[in-house]
Amino acid sequence: MSDIIKLDVEPRERAGKGASRAVRREGFVPAVIYGGKKEPENIKIERRMLEKLLNKGTFFTSVFDISAGKDVTRSFPRDVQFHPVSSVPLHVDFLRLEKGATIQVEVPVNFMNEDDSPALKSGGVLNVVRYAVEVVAPATSIPDSIDVDLTGLEMGDSVHISDVTLPEGVQPTITDRDFTIATVVAPSAMKSAEDSAEDEGEEAEGEETEAEDDS
Repeated sequence: MSDIIKLDVEPRERAGKGASRAVRREGFVPAVIYGGKKEPENIKIERRMLEKLLNKGTFFTSVFDISAGKDVTRSFPRDVQFHPVSSVPLHVDFLRLEKGATIQVEVPVNFMNEDDSPALKSGGVLNVVRYAVEVVAPATSIPDSIDVDLTGLEMGDSVHISDVTLPEGVQPTITDRDFTIATVVAPSAMKSAEDSAEDEGEEAEGEETEAEDDS
């Protein structure tokens, strides 16, 4: 399960574009904490600290205890805005979490025990349909990953969400069907599917060319 990360920030007295630009010039990133039937709280985060957290790759599946002075607010990151050219973080939105809160979050899929799959050992290919699964989870126990065991998979087998043991209290947001996470196929099947896609593309392009010639 994801750890609760302590994050020290500073209060931000003014909002607006001009104030946000001034905050960034100081080496901080403006942010806001909202929700929980309370007024939004404007804060600023040291940019290098934020970039370090983002680079870990688990920022959006982590819960934060945000400390601004004496107050500590348990929150969950909802959005980060980046500069379109430099990719520098420009603003962060945090959702304030109340006791017993659940949140909707995408959790990466972790495929395990590939060497224990007869199909994969004999040259089969793991065709991944979903690299992440969206789930509803308790805010304090978000799984780091959805573990998929490939042990015993034969050629043509599929792994569905019903085949996966999810942590207690965690449920997929898609409940109306038993969706596929991955399948094991022969290399020739993958090649055939790629060729078919290319043929369809070339056929469509040819039809467009003929239509242009006719006009």
